[in-house]
Amino acid sequence: MSSDTRLKRRFSQLENENRGALITFITAGDPNFETSSRLLDRLPAAGADLIELGMPFSDPMADGPAIQASSQRALRAGMTLKRTLEMVRTFRSNDQVTPVILMGYFNPIYRYGSQDFVSDAVAAGVDGLIIVDLPAEEDDELCHPALTAGLHWIRLVTPTTDENRLPHVLRNASGFVYYVSIAGITGTRSAKHEVVRQAIERLRRSTELPLAVGFGIKSATQVNKIVQFADAAVVGSALVNEIANNLDSSGTVLPGLCDNVIKVIEDLAAGTTRHGVG
Repeated sequence: MSSDTRLKRRFSQLENENRGALITFITAGDPNFETSSRLLDRLPAAGADLIELGMPFSDPMADGPAIQASSQRALRAGMTLKRTLEMVRTFRSNDQVTPVILMGYFNPIYRYGSQDFVSDAVAAGVDGLIIVDLPAEEDDELCHPALTAGLHWIRLVTPTTDENRLPHVLRNASGFVYYVSIAGITGTRSAKHEVVRQAIERLRRSTELPLAVGFGIKSATQVNKIVQFADAAVVGSALVNEIANNLDSSGTVLPGLCDNVIKVIEDLAAGTTRHGVG
C-alpha cells in the first residue's frame, strides 16, 4: 500500500482544516443508472469528503429497510457490479481527488471473480472496500488481494467487538476504521452520544487509523457532535430515504430529486467544522 493515497491525503487535509469528514452513502444505480450517476458526480461539491457507493445485492442482511429498498430499486433498474465500476470510472474522469469506497457483500464479488474484481476496481479508480460479511478469518478471500493491489481494506467495529476480538478485526485494516454505533441494522435508531464517544476513545488506544462513526446520523447537529471526537461521520439512510421520497408511487423519478438530495448533503456538511453547529 502506497504511503500517499487519496484517503490519506483527504484525512490529512481535513485535519489541517480542523474539520471532520462527511462520508455519504448512496447505492449505485438507485433509482436508476443515469440519476445515480448524476448524483454521484455532484456529491463532492455538496460537501461529501468521502463517498461510500453501495454495491446492490439482493439480500443485504446488515441493512435496514431503507437501504434494502434502494438495492432492490437498483437491481430492478438493471444495475450490476460491472456497471457500478463503470459509474466510478466515469466519476473519475472529472474528479481525481475524492475517495470512493465500495461497500457491500461478498457474493456479487465472488461471482465476478475476486482477482478480476480487484483489478477492475483499481483500474476504475476505487480507493477501498468495506465488505460487511467477510470476517477477519476470511482475509485470504479478498482482503489480501485487495491490499496487494493497492485498495484500502476498511474494517467494521461494533459495540459487541470485545477486547479479545479487536486485534483480529484491526489486523490488515487500512484507510480508516468504521465504528458501527449500534448493534443491529442500518437506519433504525441512533446510539447515545456519550456511549459512542467512550467507544471511540477505546478504539484510539488500539489503532492510529482515522475513525468514522456511522448508523443513525441524520442531521448537521449529530454530525457535529460526532466529529468533536471522531474523524468522520457517515450518513446513508437519510440520503437513501430522500431519494425514495422523490419517487412517485410507480418508482418514477420526480423533478428535483438530485437537487433535493444535494440540499440534504449541504445541510449535513455544515456540521463538519469542529467549532460550529451544536
